[in-house]
Amino acid sequence: MRISDVLRVKGGQVVTVTPDSDVRHLLSVLAEHRIGAVVVSQNGTSVDGIVSERDVVRALAERGPAVLSDPVTAIHTARVHTLTPDTHLQDVMRIMTEQRVRHVPVMVDGSLCGIVSIGDVVKNRIDELETERSALTNYISGTR
Repeated sequence: MRISDVLRVKGGQVVTVTPDSDVRHLLSVLAEHRIGAVVVSQNGTSVDGIVSERDVVRALAERGPAVLSDPVTAIHTARVHTLTPDTHLQDVMRIMTEQRVRHVPVMVDGSLCGIVSIGDVVKNRIDELETERSALTNYISGTR
């Protein structure tokens, strides 16, 4: 299974914020879309960074509520791991585990075309296991 298969089901919509957005705006975007991270992008197609709920929590713990007025670039991760649609799901799981990231943007020819979260990976794996279980049950019981 490849990332393109996940995106085919999930869709390629990616929520972004501009680098000059403040953390307060970021929080409203995360809440509005019920997501855990957004890509920081000047134009909606490039990846200038990524910022997550965890980044906000860490910044609040370190600097207090004043961080809410700071630009997202004060707390974002600038060095972002990315994938291509051809990346195998096993490689995504390895990258997420080794790099300790939960969201990875998907790029094609330098343009953002999707994002994959740990939840997407887990959902896909559960669906695969359910399909295998069903096939084995049908095989054992003689129904096809």
